[in-house]
Amino acid sequence: MKEYSNIEQTRAQESTNAIERLYIGMRHLFNRGFYNPMGVSGEILREALLVLSPEIYGSINDDKVELNGLVYVLERLPEGIEECRFVSLTSEEGYKEAHFEQIVPKKRRRNCYRVDVDQMNIEITRGRSEIYDILTHLTFMYLESEKIRKRIQTEEDRSLKRDWQKLIEFVKKEELTNKDRDVAKTHLAYILGRSFLEVVEVYTKFATSKNPDRLLHLVYWLGKIAFDDENDGKKREISFSPILRERIGHHIHSAAWANQIKEQIKNLKLFKRPLHIISSNMHSVMNSLYAKKVLEKEFPEASSMELFERLSSDSSKAIRNKVKEYVLKNGMFDIKDKSSSHINTQLFDTSKIPRLSTFGNKEAPLLLVMDYAFGEQAYEAMDELLKPYKISEEESYYMNINSVSIMGKAGILCGKKGDIMIPTAHVLEGTSGNYPFQNQLKISDFVDSEGINCFDGSMVTVLGTSLQNKDLLGFFHNSTWDVIGLEMEGAHYQKAIQAATKIRKSISINIDLRYAYYASDNPLETGSTLASGGLGTTGVKPTYTITQKIIEQILKTY
Repeated sequence: MKEYSNIEQTRAQESTNAIERLYIGMRHLFNRGFYNPMGVSGEILREALLVLSPEIYGSINDDKVELNGLVYVLERLPEGIEECRFVSLTSEEGYKEAHFEQIVPKKRRRNCYRVDVDQMNIEITRGRSEIYDILTHLTFMYLESEKIRKRIQTEEDRSLKRDWQKLIEFVKKEELTNKDRDVAKTHLAYILGRSFLEVVEVYTKFATSKNPDRLLHLVYWLGKIAFDDENDGKKREISFSPILRERIGHHIHSAAWANQIKEQIKNLKLFKRPLHIISSNMHSVMNSLYAKKVLEKEFPEASSMELFERLSSDSSKAIRNKVKEYVLKNGMFDIKDKSSSHINTQLFDTSKIPRLSTFGNKEAPLLLVMDYAFGEQAYEAMDELLKPYKISEEESYYMNINSVSIMGKAGILCGKKGDIMIPTAHVLEGTSGNYPFQNQLKISDFVDSEGINCFDGSMVTVLGTSLQNKDLLGFFHNSTWDVIGLEMEGAHYQKAIQAATKIRKSISINIDLRYAYYASDNPLETGSTLASGGLGTTGVKPTYTITQKIIEQILKTY
């Protein structure tokens, strides 16, 4: 472990303080009900984000516009939000019954509605972490829009520069030729403070099938809205609906989600069977249990991992459908979320899975696979799931929960993309909450995984993946905390589990716990953050390696 200098520690402390100011500011503005993101009320968020200077937002403190950071943010915000002066965060209040188009961001499961030309509504159903996520991304987007505004008008008389006027001409054209695009990119390069080559390289990252010239329109709207805010008094506003402020923190969606699952298990008359909860994606457990059997004729020579890689390919929709059709007839029940929690679930009755051996005199276990939660939503979901199923004041049912396994992706601080992390404790960032636990998964379980490195140690549960920088993460990793990675849900899951086992006593204190993560990025390495792109096929092997080990440990006790 390296010596941690006073200068490095000071920078880490400044980063910690900036994160605290961000969250205190966000809570204050949420309670207030509205604010102007570029006004005095939004100043605390802007200043704290600039001090923090997260790695994922790249050149946020430079005069040039951060393009990769914008790609990352806009994949997590609704398309068209750059055109709106008003953004309203709401609860689920019936907008899906209206005649608004439902907009779902590319990388976030949330429902958004364009109310009119000036307003975008975003439904919040996954708790405070979702609010923090959105406000952080919006603050970054508005800071970048200010950079554009400052480059499109002169300092002397605030008149618009020629590059901006030419850009407007291209935005108004219905169709652009290749020559038009090159000219437009030339003007974009000046406005963005980037080279022509940089603009060319990033142009397709912003493009959509409907709008191949989205970067052109994006820069226009970001600049126009910022210019109108500064010069014409058309102020931007972010607001929080009264219903959202009333409901937040009350587990409304998570309670409905958990009750739907318990009702399904009771209706299937499986309530007393041993239950093993797995937080994971919606394909790895299913494929690990069934794919070899279903596809043995098509791919008789293929290994299990080769099958998984084939199933993960974009061109394999037909064989994925074949597997799905088979499993629904042989022991899997697909529980589609009706609660707006955006957590789908699958229930596997192992007694009906042909490839598994009989379980002797023991009752065959149930596997409940729940899709990924988001930040603090993990506490709400697990807290509600571990409660007894209460039908009336007189009638309650306790589930026979034997284990909880968490498999997810996380940022790694000591390896590379695709490596595996085995936590021994979760440290909740910004609080005194530390959650040590006995993990049934060990490094020794993965020694035979060729090409995958495995690390164990404490992991930090962060308040937001987009709010980390090298100073803070370096302190966590290199100091006596010796943190190996960062993720968003671990401490929240463990908080709910400890409450259920030690305080509420709704489940046995002897349940097995398994946590394992595969590395989606390394935020300490430039070019390896989430903004640099996803895992692609690199994630297939660690995902299935962890999944198969979890299933193996569960089934070996029967």
